[in-house]
Amino acid sequence: MSTLSIQERKRLRRIGHALNPVVMLGEQGLSLGVLEEAKRALADHELIKVKIGGEDRESRQVLIEELALQLQAEVVQKIGKVILLFKKADKPNAHLSNLVRFAHLRAD
Repeated sequence: MSTLSIQERKRLRRIGHALNPVVMLGEQGLSLGVLEEAKRALADHELIKVKIGGEDRESRQVLIEELALQLQAEVVQKIGKVILLFKKADKPNAHLSNLVRFAHLRAD
């Protein structure tokens, strides 16, 4: 997994600010259904927010690392119980990709 430049991270965080979580991890943790839904969402949108439940920070961090590893995605930002994940699509869908939809936003 290649690391993102500072400018690219800023741009992705700016785009992510307007997004709502599309995947939520609850008490069941990282189930096969949640993993498949996250894969589909990343393939469609390239940049997604994920909300992770639970009060234990260490267990949430383990879940975040496992999710990113399983999805082969990069964690762009983590604020509290919400993370922003990025995975570049091979062939972005212009109607669904958050990167295409928000291409006008710059890192500044």
